[in-house]
Amino acid sequence: MAISEFEEKRCERELEKFLESNRPPTHIRNELDIGYRLSNQSVELFEIRPVWNNPKEKMETPVAKATFVKSQKEWRIYWHRSDMKWHRYEPVPEVKHLEEFLSVVKQDEHCCFWG
Repeated sequence: MAISEFEEKRCERELEKFLESNRPPTHIRNELDIGYRLSNQSVELFEIRPVWNNPKEKMETPVAKATFVKSQKEWRIYWHRSDMKWHRYEPVPEVKHLEEFLSVVKQDEHCCFWG
């Protein structure tokens, strides 16, 4: 089940704040940037870079994902491994608030999200 419209707007505000404080400097955003996607009950963060053999085309590389489980009232955290699948982030598998998820991704203590 998707999150409510109110909660979706709150998530968008938090994600925009995260992007503003974590995006690369303006002059290199053509070469590297970050973005997010909010879909149903999940938030996905990704890097945006030019395709290596066609710089005019952009590609997205998944970084982190959080899925809200309404029955548990928690966000489950995932990271994108080299096998191209999402895996639970075992050091902190769930949090109560989206802001906590964004903090875990920013800190990246185990170098799972940003490498």
